[in-house]
Amino acid sequence: MCVCDWEDRENKFIEVEVILRRQIKMSVLPSVQPFHAIAYPIDPILALEISRKYAAHCSVIASRYSLPPFNYPAPLPIRVEGRNGRLRVGYVSSDFGNHPLSHLMGSIFGMHDRENVEVFCYALSQNDGTEWRQRIQSEAEHFIDVSSMSSDMIARLINEDKIQILVNLNGYTKGARNEIFAMQPAPIQISYMGFPGTTGASYIHYLVTDEFVSPSCFSHIYSEKLVHLPHCYFVNDYKQKNRDVLDLKCQPKRSDYGLPEDKFIFACFNQLYKMDPDIFNTWCNILKRVPNSALWLLRFPAAGEMRLRNYAVQQGVQPDQIIFTDVAMKNEHIRRSALADLFLDTPLCNAHTTGTDVLWAGLPMVTLPLEKMATRVAGSLCLATGVGEEMIVSSTKEYEEKAVSLALNRPKLQDLTNRLKAARLTCPLFDTVRWVRNLERSYFKMWNLYCSGQHPQPFKVSENDVEFPYDG
Repeated sequence: MCVCDWEDRENKFIEVEVILRRQIKMSVLPSVQPFHAIAYPIDPILALEISRKYAAHCSVIASRYSLPPFNYPAPLPIRVEGRNGRLRVGYVSSDFGNHPLSHLMGSIFGMHDRENVEVFCYALSQNDGTEWRQRIQSEAEHFIDVSSMSSDMIARLINEDKIQILVNLNGYTKGARNEIFAMQPAPIQISYMGFPGTTGASYIHYLVTDEFVSPSCFSHIYSEKLVHLPHCYFVNDYKQKNRDVLDLKCQPKRSDYGLPEDKFIFACFNQLYKMDPDIFNTWCNILKRVPNSALWLLRFPAAGEMRLRNYAVQQGVQPDQIIFTDVAMKNEHIRRSALADLFLDTPLCNAHTTGTDVLWAGLPMVTLPLEKMATRVAGSLCLATGVGEEMIVSSTKEYEEKAVSLALNRPKLQDLTNRLKAARLTCPLFDTVRWVRNLERSYFKMWNLYCSGQHPQPFKVSENDVEFPYDG
């Protein structure tokens, strides 16, 4: 997938599904990891089963530590009978450093309302010395480097800190230590941001998402109870950290990157593993229907470039219609995104961070949501700009028609681009402070449900303060 070798792809995935179903039946740990299952065109229920097996494996690892069950903080509302407490929230991550998670969430930990919420960050990785790490370390109320501690020691520490809501920012990604969550050191445990899918874990009670990304009609493909934040669940820090990108005096020119001045440029800056023959064939159709157009891709990785070039030529696309450039540093990457005319998203696994990048650059997109969480994030990002409905399509045919019609109707596309650019500083997608308040509302709702003796249940957060701060 990474090098776009699509020979006999369909049959190979049929074979992979057969192997996976056999492994699950035999109670063997599936040989496809949950993170890869997100990117594979496999059945969402099968992806849930894979996550369940990995969650159970983490429970086995946890059981080897033979910890007695933990005692939890008393289930009392935060404000009751003159008690003026704060909700204690713990974030566990291996990505407090130079990683997309910190690029997106950097300000969050310090933005929490200290009057009502006490934040603890537990870093599973050592200090990488970057500005990202320094920033979170200095802004979070409590920052604890637990990278040299064993999992049971970390779980004990979390419990001793009387954490009420523990947030897993890794899921099944590199550096995760999910066995900590399997030890259940906190009464409420949630999954957020690091992993765009279900954990399959009985010990993860909630998944923080939104109504578009995880509609209630798809709740059966998740093990967690779905918490719907208003607007978009996917947070970013661009208003705080990347505002300079909007400075018109610093805009690069197409010639700086060898891009043709006179062509209509479609772009996709996603990693190549997110592409498949279906979407690439659609892109080739679009290129053939739009005169003087080109498709701008990244060497992400470089090993896929020649295969994609050859594939496009076989589909009847002219060789000079495919343009590859190298991956760039974050600020430059966002700035140069604006040189394209229209972003073409990958349905199988969307642009997530990249989607946020291009919208911040003021570049409209076309996206086709499917069923799994990772296929719906770009649509949610678009909607949260306030001008996104015309960027979302419901079929491959509509995807092609939308891209072609926008390319052939320049005033219409220019109007969409102008509205997107005008919305950036006011729309919910880039309003980090507003987003943090909504997240806090979700935390208080979770805690209040727990205090009233109820099991975790799905709910929708509204932008009012009925739950937060909570006066018993």
